[in-house]
Amino acid sequence: MDPGLDPAAYSYVHELRVRFAETDAMGVVHHAAYLPYLEEARVAYLRAKGRPYGEIRAGGTDIAVVEVHVRYRVALRFDDVVQVHVRLGAPSASTFQIAYLLDVDGVAAATAVTVHACVDATTGRPRRLDGWLAELARDGG
Repeated sequence: MDPGLDPAAYSYVHELRVRFAETDAMGVVHHAAYLPYLEEARVAYLRAKGRPYGEIRAGGTDIAVVEVHVRYRVALRFDDVVQVHVRLGAPSASTFQIAYLLDVDGVAAATAVTVHACVDATTGRPRRLDGWLAELARDGG
């Protein structure tokens, strides 16, 4: 799933600001700091859709990250305001993908895709996507 570099292809946007602690000695955001950006946007997206992650977990489902791909295009730097665009897609029985576009002032800094598996919160075994989640993923979120 690749909605590309057009922000209009994404269904949700979350804004964050790069913190100094996330940068390296060159003043560039360390590559590992992107994963928390994706997570923050993902959790905010679910909250905006009326499905806070805490409630999903309380209902017995965990949404595990099983794969991550990030393509770094332009370095993020301290104090940049980053728009993290989010789009769900590619649902299967127990997995779905989320595509991300990270941009600063309209310039694409990175694209990413995470693959998620729904698992039983107690046993860790795969479980079917809840109907609302499957529908969001089918519709692109």
